[in-house]
Amino acid sequence: MTSISTLVLSTPADILAAVPYLLGFHPQDSLVVAAFAGSALRVTTRWDLPLGPRALDPLAALLRREPMTMAVLAGYGPAALVTPAIDEATRLLREAGVQVAEALRADAGRYWSYVCAQADCCPPEGTAYDPVSGRVAAEAVVHGLVALPDRRSLARSVESYGGLGRVAMGQATRRVVAETRTLLTLAERPDETAAAFVAAGLARVRSAIGRYDSGGRLDDEEAARLGLDLIVIRVRDEAWALIDDGPAHLALWRDLTRCLEPRFVAPAASLLAAAAWRGGDCALAGLALERALAADPAYSMANLLCQALRHLLPPDALRERMPAPEELDAQMGRPRMSWLVPLLAMLGEEPSLLAG
Repeated sequence: MTSISTLVLSTPADILAAVPYLLGFHPQDSLVVAAFAGSALRVTTRWDLPLGPRALDPLAALLRREPMTMAVLAGYGPAALVTPAIDEATRLLREAGVQVAEALRADAGRYWSYVCAQADCCPPEGTAYDPVSGRVAAEAVVHGLVALPDRRSLARSVESYGGLGRVAMGQATRRVVAETRTLLTLAERPDETAAAFVAAGLARVRSAIGRYDSGGRLDDEEAARLGLDLIVIRVRDEAWALIDDGPAHLALWRDLTRCLEPRFVAPAASLLAAAAWRGGDCALAGLALERALAADPAYSMANLLCQALRHLLPPDALRERMPAPEELDAQMGRPRMSWLVPLLAMLGEEPSLLAG
């Protein structure tokens, strides 16, 4: 997402207007911390209130790990709920030598500052503000940012499509599954079949990204076929390694997360989480991971990303350890049928059928 430093924030009301666009929704009963290294926003994260025991431990670990210089705090809700959380976060930040530039509480269209004690600036009854309209909100929209009414609205943006679209997708998936099962189980040269299948999957990943980059979309059969491709770890890792700051990845993987049949969702939802995390949208990343783990609680990529988000790691912490796409083939060697074992299991076939 566009960082808060892209927007000109000159007042507490500006900060409160910007926060929903950074999170993707208007928070309620929440603590939000935006931490900077110099002028660069490094993390924007949110906790539900009241805070649980040791809830801010990841923040403390982040401050030990990253050279943060300044932070802005915003608490949403009544004082009894917000003040203890602001106090605890302020203590951790100041102990780490991080300047708390502003600490605010917002509730029922008014805000209070924990930093400013001047009655003419920050009166005891609070200051009215409009979190929906105004200059900052307009600038955020121009930058392509969206602030949904609440977290539930954001969650709905990654839920499965229903209605006739779901029926059509189910029919397309059955056709593609039947075709793929026939291709793989009747292979006379298993390793060559595996090599061809993986190569075609890699090509479809790149083609789909290009399609979305130009504003297009996949049809149901193309989406179903890509969903099967992503079950193969080599193909999924290609898609993961290709994620950049462009909007195509968010759009593509969100579409697949919503349209694929449930058993094929985990890879696409994990890729959506990776793209959102890279763009600084931790809220969307977390919701995408909930979808991935609902589909497959043991899916390793989703669990890895969950741990990274929970510990407030920067996206580069994992990305720097990932090989470039051209290195993946060199590491894996020639494609083998073993690459397709997860897909065979998904299709209900025995891996021994393709032992060669």
